[in-house]
Amino acid sequence: MKLKHIFLAPVLALSLATSAQADKLSLNALSKYLNAMKTAKGAFTQINDDGTIATGTIYIKRPGKIRFEYNPPEKTLVLASSNTVAIFDPKTNQGPETYPLARTPLSIILARNVNLASANMVVGHSYDGTATTITAQDPKHPEYGNIQLKFTSGPTELRQWIINDNGGSSTTVVLGALNKGTALPNKLFDIDLNTRQRGGR
Repeated sequence: MKLKHIFLAPVLALSLATSAQADKLSLNALSKYLNAMKTAKGAFTQINDDGTIATGTIYIKRPGKIRFEYNPPEKTLVLASSNTVAIFDPKTNQGPETYPLARTPLSIILARNVNLASANMVVGHSYDGTATTITAQDPKHPEYGNIQLKFTSGPTELRQWIINDNGGSSTTVVLGALNKGTALPNKLFDIDLNTRQRGGR
């Protein structure tokens, strides 16, 4: 399973829970929703570029922190913290593979202040009668790829994202109900601590 592409991996059509009929959500409304999400925890399903599927629990602590904890038999762990993404491979004890968070499109929604109305950030904004979808990129570095976010309304909820990297691969993450506002200790996202706990160097 090519889990390393979770941040960097064909876009798949996925059915979402239906929501109350509403108009397309504005960029300002979506920015406000994301900025209000300080912490969140919930189940996720990941569809990789090669068609494999994994499930697990996601932890979000804005700004800058996220944790993907996969269900067995998968033992990979993905963390973002201190401006770094770390991918822990259970097959090695050499420590995690790391990337700058700023080079991944997910940094857009983990930013301290999300402003989707910024010039050239949103390159797609559509509504299909059920969900609002936006495609966003770093306006200074579009070569880093983009993130496609899908929201339902009544109330506004983030349901899915697709990371499209600059190599033409994609990874889809479908979110279950998010429990927002729960206390999440920083050690969940601490790359050095998790490296030591997993026997890395």
